Amino acid sequence: MSLFRRIFLLNAAGLTVATALLLGPVTVSTPILPGEVLVVVAGLAVLLVVNALVLRIGLAPLQRLGRAMATADLLHPGARAPVTGPAEVAGLITTYNTMLDRLETERATSSARALSAQEGERRRISQELHDEVGQTLTAVLLQLKRVADQVPGELREEVRQAQEATRGSLDEIRRIARRLRPGVLEELGLHSALRSLAAEFTTHGLSVRHHLDGDLPPLTEETELVVYRVAQEGLTNTARHAGADRAELRLRRVVGVDGGDDGDGDGVELLVRDNGKGPGRLREGAGISGMRERALLIGAALSVGAGPGAGTDVRLRISTKTGASKTGASTTGVPPQLRAAAAFEGDR
Repeated sequence: MSLFRRIFLLNAAGLTVATALLLGPVTVSTPILPGEVLVVVAGLAVLLVVNALVLRIGLAPLQRLGRAMATADLLHPGARAPVTGPAEVAGLITTYNTMLDRLETERATSSARALSAQEGERRRISQELHDEVGQTLTAVLLQLKRVADQVPGELREEVRQAQEATRGSLDEIRRIARRLRPGVLEELGLHSALRSLAAEFTTHGLSVRHHLDGDLPPLTEETELVVYRVAQEGLTNTARHAGADRAELRLRRVVGVDGGDDGDGDGVELLVRDNGKGPGRLREGAGISGMRERALLIGAALSVGAGPGAGTDVRLRISTKTGASKTGASTTGVPPQLRAAAAFEGDR
């Protein structure tokens, strides 16, 4: 029954009963007797209470819808308002849920294209740094070496310092290029890339241990790139903000990612754990939001929370239903957003 009909029928019933009582046994005299005042006030109170109950029951779904709209977050998809209440309210809630479905799909598609374009731009910049800047600095090093053999002895120390500064700049350029474009991931695979990443961050007082299972299910190239980028961002946050001296990088097979206990529920879990000061109650920054965006592209679940005792845990759980490798496996499990992004990147 619609909300309008409920309120109309209730008011009609109340007025009908009041009219019948006034035409029947209930009368109002002049002056009004105390008993008549009591009957009229009691009837009015009953009518107001019943109206209030009907309105509260009828408008409760709208209040739940308001709370759902206030807490909606496209980075945490899947939450929907329950479809209850009168016809108009149920229709409104259904429209809102449909709108959320459309927004999540559109956001995932646009994010996939943006991230794919970002990876393409990273590859281009990395290549230019390696080919242009790297070769220029290498030529400068060679020239400095020739100069060092010819300059007087009192200037050789200054030339040597210039050589060391140039060599340090060249190493820094190569390190930046490696971070922009994980060539080891493309050439040697995910395990080697994660080991290299752990070794890269084992500097400046941070010790990174890695535990990588060897019997992982096959993963797509897109999934491997997401795993690598999430691990990279997690370790970067640890080095910059956590105040930790130890970190752990773990990649393992898990069972029941989708809630099942069969083979279809198997998946992969990436864990980045540190012994720092913990996540606290700070707002999620661009780094964590970027990790959530990447996780959504492959249908994975990302959680960031306090670790055991102290520190922060970053977990990425991937189901083999959406992360299965293209080699020897069907690509029907790959989200359409990733296929659209791949086509977009191919057109660039």
